[in-house]
Parts: sequence; C-alpha cells; structure tokens
Amino acid sequence: MRATNWEFKNRAMLFGLIFGVSFSAYFLDAQNSAAALANWLGTALGIDANLVARLLLALATCLLVAAALMRTWASSYLQANVVYASEVKTASLVADGPYRRVRNPLYFANVLLAIGMGAMMSRIGFFVAILAMLVFCYRLILREESELQSSQGAQYDLYRKAVPRLWPALRPRTDSAGGQPRWNEGFKAEFWCWGFAISVAAFAVTLNTKAFFVILGASVLLLWLSTLVIQKSSF
Repeated sequence: MRATNWEFKNRAMLFGLIFGVSFSAYFLDAQNSAAALANWLGTALGIDANLVARLLLALATCLLVAAALMRTWASSYLQANVVYASEVKTASLVADGPYRRVRNPLYFANVLLAIGMGAMMSRIGFFVAILAMLVFCYRLILREESELQSSQGAQYDLYRKAVPRLWPALRPRTDSAGGQPRWNEGFKAEFWCWGFAISVAAFAVTLNTKAFFVILGASVLLLWLSTLVIQKSSF
C-alpha cells in the first residue's frame, strides 16, 4: 500500500521516529545486539568477545559511511529542495550516477542506515528498525513510482524495467542522461547522515554512550529542522 500524503510530507520525522522507537526497545530487551553477537561469535571461535564487539562496531561504522556516501552521491544529482520536498517532484526523470544502478538509492541507503545503527540497539530494536525501515521505504517508493509513472509515462516504464527498484546492480543498467553531480548540494542535503556515522565511530573509539546519543540526537534534530526550512522555502 502506498504512503499517504501526510506520510510523504513528514517522512523525515517518521524516519527519526523509527530510530527512536527502535532504541526504546531496550525497555523490553536490555541486551545490545552487537554485544550479543560478539559473545556468541567469541565463544564459537575462541576469540575475545570484546575484540569481536569492537570489530562489529567498526563494521557498522563502515556501513554507515557507505550509506552516507550513497545518499550524498544520489542527492548531488538532485537538490536539497527536491530530496526533502513535501510533494513528489515529477517534472523530470533523473537517470545518472547511482540512479543508473538502482531506482531508489536514497531509500536503499536508509536500509543500510537501519542495519548500521542496529549495532547500537537491543536485539529486538535491531529487527524492529530494519523491518520498519523496509516497510516504510517500500510505501514511499510505491507512492513515488506511481506518480512518476503517471507523469513520465513510457519513458519511466522503460527506466523501471531496466533498473532495479531497491537493490543496486553492479553495472549501470541505463545510459547516462548527461547530468553532472553537484557535490555541494549533496553534502548540503545529507550532512545529518554523516552524523550517524560519526556517532557510532565515536562510540567505537571511546565507548562513551553519552557522546553517541548527543551526536545522534543532534543529527536527527538537524534533519528535522533542515527539512522544515527546505519545505517552507519551496512554497
């Protein structure tokens, strides 16, 4: 089922709530997902569990950096007021950069974010975050694709058949439309996403939970505020 107008307009807030609700699952399950996996792997492989936990946090950081890079790359072919617009922009079809490999690189990166941040959640929170992110992203995708199909017609139909919806292809599936990335626009739109990666990296190095939540909270707050400013300026 497609996302409603309200869901699409307030998607930044809902993305933040997904993480908030997932982290609150610690009230139901006090065991951290990365620690639980590290203890199991450590016992099975005869390796120090603390070392395994550090490696898992490093892996989570790499995953979050990959997500930030993907979102920044994708946003560099758009503009911040398109990425966070309150309505689907259907005036043109973007088929450059990551859009040659996957139709929805921004939402693919959101799934990577959920997996990476899951290392800091409880075991229940980890699965809640991934499931909720997948369901919400698919609802948004169905809405956007429906409107693009109505606006672009046969052109979008050809693009849809050639390029995967959510899982990127290793090679470009369509010819470049000639667009050039504007990296300043990409970083302008996605600075908050880098904050997610920094928060986990900071915890991996310092094991300071307070620093993690301060950086993460600031990133979510900046996402919400920037989305409100961008949406109001586009009216």
